[in-house]
Amino acid sequence: MLRTLAPVAALLLSVALLLMGNGLQNTLVPVRANIEAFSPLALGLLGGCYYAGFGIGCLCGPRIVRRVGHIRAFTAIVAVASAATLVHAIFVDEIVWIALRALTGFCFAVIFMVIESWLHDKATNETRGTVFSVYIVINLTVVTIGQMMLTLDDVRGFTLFALASILVSLAAAPLAMTRSQQPALPSIVRLRLLRLYRLSPVGVVGAFCVGLINSTFWTLGPVFAVSQASGDGAAATATFMAVGAIAGAAGQWPLGRASDKTDRRRVIVFACIGGAIAGLSMFLLGEASDSARLACIWAFGLFAIPLYALTAAHMNDKVEKDGFVEAAGGMLLIFSMGAILGPVFASVAMRAYGGSAMFLYTAAVHLMLAGFTIYRIKRRAPAAESERGEFAEALLQTQTVAAIEPNPPSAEDRPTDVQ
Repeated sequence: MLRTLAPVAALLLSVALLLMGNGLQNTLVPVRANIEAFSPLALGLLGGCYYAGFGIGCLCGPRIVRRVGHIRAFTAIVAVASAATLVHAIFVDEIVWIALRALTGFCFAVIFMVIESWLHDKATNETRGTVFSVYIVINLTVVTIGQMMLTLDDVRGFTLFALASILVSLAAAPLAMTRSQQPALPSIVRLRLLRLYRLSPVGVVGAFCVGLINSTFWTLGPVFAVSQASGDGAAATATFMAVGAIAGAAGQWPLGRASDKTDRRRVIVFACIGGAIAGLSMFLLGEASDSARLACIWAFGLFAIPLYALTAAHMNDKVEKDGFVEAAGGMLLIFSMGAILGPVFASVAMRAYGGSAMFLYTAAVHLMLAGFTIYRIKRRAPAAESERGEFAEALLQTQTVAAIEPNPPSAEDRPTDVQ
């Protein structure tokens, strides 16, 4: 294990610091915006514009890396992301914060592109599973820790923004000081979205719907939690978001393994129905008590968060062996399109029907995706067992936010069990 991780140790340390700071910032910003009485539309745009910037970063990031290399791109963009975090505390204004969230999304798309393409380059077919499993564990763990840092100080002050900025800034040090050779410059991969839809309608529509749903949770979940808190709003919000994230991690493997043994679309329908029931339960019971709220968000995270990996796995069952990179980039771009709109739509529902209406909105999207998937099940036969890949491989690919992969392996170099 240590020998496997040694070539990427500095990279994983940078990831831990980066995601911890990002986890804190992504929870802090909507909570502080709510305290500052930002309009419901502005709260939605904070999330929508983050994902808009993220999508643009996915498209522009490869050109930045090709121009200056991985290390210079990483350190430069980290500096911009760190500065943007501090500007939030200096200029508390709706328009400024919306622009800053777009800039932050752009920065993190480029940062993750560098990190994950570097991990792909350093991992071999024999070590890739171990490396990315550790990466996923770090991802889920440190984001939760970052969310819990919201309790360390008053959200109205400067300290938490400074702490998030410090963590993001420190992330540049391990990677900048590494003696490991940086990857070769990337090549650009075409993104043919219509082709992807023809290959897997459920994969494309699923990615878009998951964007609508999950961006709403990450953006407006803290606003809902703090509005329902009876005591310490920061502690209640951090706990609420952490429970949802942990439940999402817990749901990945059982749902994924089940999808390996049957038509994945049936598992997608099951997860959608579970997410819809959880959303309706939150709408009806979420304002009743703290325990009811935490139980509902556990169920929501359990079913909603793994959906992207399920749809990506279904897409990967349909693409040819040399099309995984294009599929990963296209799915991410489609997800970003939904993520831009999700918080905006949900904020309109919250303004009309109250804070818990965001979960009524997510339940409606879950039911629409379930209905579309059932329709597609009736229209097309499931993939043969020999054509289905392992969910574990798809799960690793869903963590990759890059639209490119350096030196993509040929079909002959890929593991034989990847379909």
